[in-house]
Amino acid sequence: MIELGIPGYLATITLILFLGMAFTRALLMRKEGIKVIHFGNIDKKDFLIPPFVFFYFYTVFAAAFDWSSVSKQVFFQSELISWIGVFLCLAGLCLMAWSLVSFGRSFRIGIDIDKPGKLITTGVFAFSRNPIYVAFWISMLGEFFIFPNWILLLYLVAAAWLFHRQVLREEEFLNKHFGSEYVEYTKKVRRYLQKIL
Repeated sequence: MIELGIPGYLATITLILFLGMAFTRALLMRKEGIKVIHFGNIDKKDFLIPPFVFFYFYTVFAAAFDWSSVSKQVFFQSELISWIGVFLCLAGLCLMAWSLVSFGRSFRIGIDIDKPGKLITTGVFAFSRNPIYVAFWISMLGEFFIFPNWILLLYLVAAAWLFHRQVLREEEFLNKHFGSEYVEYTKKVRRYLQKIL
């Protein structure tokens, strides 16, 4: 069995940094009088998501620190793929940081119907309309490469569906709120990733 050591620890640090960046930004904006967290305001079923997020965190930490887990079965063992996973985790973190900087005072967790901020189309938003979701998914893919078990694979698929569901909700709101400005933006920038060439 391959000793995951550093890649495994980096996977856990990625999770901590993702949450840390988002909540630090939320706290800083709160001090400026901007309410950032609007999770579950539109659909109360969203409150079913946090227990699954905590289980995801536990699964990654359990794999990294050899805690008891639902399953220790893995699909493959490759040190090279584990390090590719680390690279993806770091890429996701960098994209998250760039997203928060680009968002500026318009950053929100959930849909802010009352004071949504201005439409951001510059910085990373010139390449993706939803860079934070892309960043999370890239890091989750990296964590799967580090810990290739069926639970993280299931989470990877479920996250893609949940992110897309939320993106569609946000697009509907942005279309109503910003109108033609948002429509023009959608014609220039793709939903997830812009073509590089």
